[in-house]
Amino acid sequence: MLRVLTLSTLFPDATRPNFGIFVERQTRGLAQAPGVAVKVVAPIGLPPGPLALIQHGDKLSLPARETWRGLDVHRPRFTTIPGVGGRWHAHHLQRALEPVLDAVRADFPFEVIDASFFFPDGPAAVALGARYGVPVSIKARGADIHHWGRAAPTEAQVVAAGLAADGLLAVSGAMREDMMALGLPGERIRVHHTGVDLDRFRPVDRDAAKAALGIAGPLVLSLGALIPRKRHDLVLRAVAALPGVTLAIAGEGPEHGRLLDLATALGIRDRVRMLGGVAHDMLPAIVGAADVMALASASEGLANAWLEALACGTPIVICDAGGAREVVTNRDAGRIVADDPEALTAAIRDLLDHPPAPAAVRAAAEPFTWAANTAALVEHLAGLVARGRRRTVRVRQTSRG
Repeated sequence: MLRVLTLSTLFPDATRPNFGIFVERQTRGLAQAPGVAVKVVAPIGLPPGPLALIQHGDKLSLPARETWRGLDVHRPRFTTIPGVGGRWHAHHLQRALEPVLDAVRADFPFEVIDASFFFPDGPAAVALGARYGVPVSIKARGADIHHWGRAAPTEAQVVAAGLAADGLLAVSGAMREDMMALGLPGERIRVHHTGVDLDRFRPVDRDAAKAALGIAGPLVLSLGALIPRKRHDLVLRAVAALPGVTLAIAGEGPEHGRLLDLATALGIRDRVRMLGGVAHDMLPAIVGAADVMALASASEGLANAWLEALACGTPIVICDAGGAREVVTNRDAGRIVADDPEALTAAIRDLLDHPPAPAAVRAAAEPFTWAANTAALVEHLAGLVARGRRRTVRVRQTSRG
């Protein structure tokens, strides 16, 4: 029996059901694999004192332990101090986890720690691996490298964790290159693609799906958190140059008001649908209704939304970020374009005028299965356990990284 402790600050809960849902799906696959047992620790970062109640009162009510979609999940809290750029996040996370993992280990002698996000999970996992004498794997997904791995207060912590970890995973080949650029050893980084549920995400009757949304005519979908990095504004500007095309934006975040103001200023407010947060179970119908998904993210690892669109037979228009070239490998899948509205407009117009067959679009997603994701992860973690810890002495993370 392979006993795995999965550690992830990127994991859904009752207040954020879509948050890190791909991590949850990966973990469920691991837990369902023959000969594998999994416990999940999904820490919740909160600011100190009354700020926690003021800003995150809903999270304070979450249970410290629960069964979440079949997984045994512990949800310890740790302190995140505002205004210091995350400098002490890993330190506080490690300290909060020690008593929790001491208790878990008494009944579940885990053999490997599977950290599914690089920061602050990775540095804490390395220290905890040394504490319990077990190997540690850390997976890089996107912002954990592109932001935390380049920010002055946390870069050294990310690099130290990567050098000390027994195994490293990257969500795409492009992410592996980004990790190597930080000085991490390429020979120890395994590309571990995400998966897509090909049974749930599949082509539907597009006209009927549009009608259910109250939309007629061409539909473009932009999906993701309403934050600057996702650059929904570029898609808005692109659609403004496509008369008669409706744009649906699915997501929540601080950019909501600014995007509405921009739609008004562009004179297309009547052609923009702000869908808000969409439950993951509802996504297949919305994604399947779209003629094109357009995402202009400045950085990505390998976006699950790309694969979900392709599985639905919806071609994608994306900027050259992260693993874009590992997904869009032919013109049926979509287009990779320069990060400007004119290039987005031209690519969307081309796909609307010459739509590829849904089956040909879907073929691009078919290699990215959760079964393949699970098999690769089991092999990776079992290999670490078989080899044992790479070093007997580890770099222990400090409060100042």
